[in-house]
Amino acid sequence: MTLTDQLQHIAQSLFGFYPELYLVLFFLAVLILELSTRKNPEATRKLLVPCHWIGALGLLVLLVYQWFHTPDQVLFGQMLSVDSKAVFFKIWIALAWLVTLFHIQKLRYEFQPELYLLLSGAVLGGLLLCMATNLLTLYLGIEFISLCSYLLVGLHKDIKSSEGSLKYLLFGGISSAVMLYGISFLYGLTGTMEIAAALETGLQNTPPLVLLVTSLLTLGGLLFKLSLIPFHIWTPDTYEATPTPVVSFLSAVPKIGVLLVLSRLIHVLPLEVIPVLGGIALISMTAGNVGALWQSNARRLMAYSTIAQAGYLIVGLLVLESAGFHAATFYLSAYVILSMSAFLLMDLFAPQTDTRFSLYEGRGKEWPLGGAALTMVMVGLAGFPPTVGFTAKWLVFSSLWESYQGERWILILLIGGILNAAISLVYYLKIPYLLFFKKTSTEEGDFRAAPILAGLVVLLVLLLFVKPELILNPATEMFKF
Repeated sequence: MTLTDQLQHIAQSLFGFYPELYLVLFFLAVLILELSTRKNPEATRKLLVPCHWIGALGLLVLLVYQWFHTPDQVLFGQMLSVDSKAVFFKIWIALAWLVTLFHIQKLRYEFQPELYLLLSGAVLGGLLLCMATNLLTLYLGIEFISLCSYLLVGLHKDIKSSEGSLKYLLFGGISSAVMLYGISFLYGLTGTMEIAAALETGLQNTPPLVLLVTSLLTLGGLLFKLSLIPFHIWTPDTYEATPTPVVSFLSAVPKIGVLLVLSRLIHVLPLEVIPVLGGIALISMTAGNVGALWQSNARRLMAYSTIAQAGYLIVGLLVLESAGFHAATFYLSAYVILSMSAFLLMDLFAPQTDTRFSLYEGRGKEWPLGGAALTMVMVGLAGFPPTVGFTAKWLVFSSLWESYQGERWILILLIGGILNAAISLVYYLKIPYLLFFKKTSTEEGDFRAAPILAGLVVLLVLLLFVKPELILNPATEMFKF
């Protein structure tokens, strides 16, 4: 390809990259605005919050337009790819950003201006991760979102935040190094950095043990972002030390991009990896659910919940068929809705606190609709009807059962997943129990009821239980395999 052809290809690629270009320009403009008004922090805060609302809404509009009007194409020499799957997941990232901004504004958090910029930076990293079809862009996307996440956790000036950020950074650095080591092996075996081309080049004649070790090393960074075993140790301390809106954001956005990348990688890596990932999923479910039983802090409980939910999240991908990916996509959508709703409702009951259980005692009597909404969300996270969480688990287990052809590990994973769902109901109902069956806490809190918000959460959780096709139709009709 001549230099002229390369320049033309770059110019054409920019037309498929316009949401990300918009976000880059928005980031730079807000950064300049923040620097120019730094002498007056109050004025800076009043200016930046509306600006970020405009930025997030603008990004969502551009992504919806891209979904309907931009054809599938590869960008920048096959480094990135724009297709219906990538845009669908990017829309979820934009929605999670909007929910986080709403959470911050609703609970009247007064964060430093840098936090808002880091949120938009993490969103950009998530968008790049969704489009990554090259091992290099995959690694850069992981690092982009990871660096912003480390800073989001460590930005707050207290000992707990510093400790949580340090653990996050250390485990993130280790998993990143492990992943980069695996990528170097994979490149040495195949001679290419393109994910799709790796299957066709050098993996067939490689010894199975070498392939297995290389694949697991390469998946290290993805397992870390999903909080899967053995890269999960940072999660409880980090969640407990971080303000609730930031935890809500970190529980959703990294997982959205990672799930899509993992679905691309899992079709390239050898089949010997699939049972190992199944074992990791089952151990993560069990460790997360058992660990959550002994918690006395709501954010820490949700951290162990995240570990368990990540195990369920990858089960659909192990089927290696489109039905499994559709089930995993629906599960991710349900998890994002339920998880972010849970964090928002918990924060409404005990605003800007350390979320220890004693703060929730008797609060359901002050706001019955909110307590009912939070109970519905918790039942959904456990995977019981009549909630979207039940539909999500049903689809995942159904796709797993349909793929069962006598493999013992699939049967073990299926039975273990169902048993873990039953165990999870014990701790998911802890907070509803405190809300309605304990005497009102003597500690005073800035309690804010939001009846419309609680009603919308209940409606959404029930609606997607009755009409799962609202998410499944885009996943089946617009995703091309």
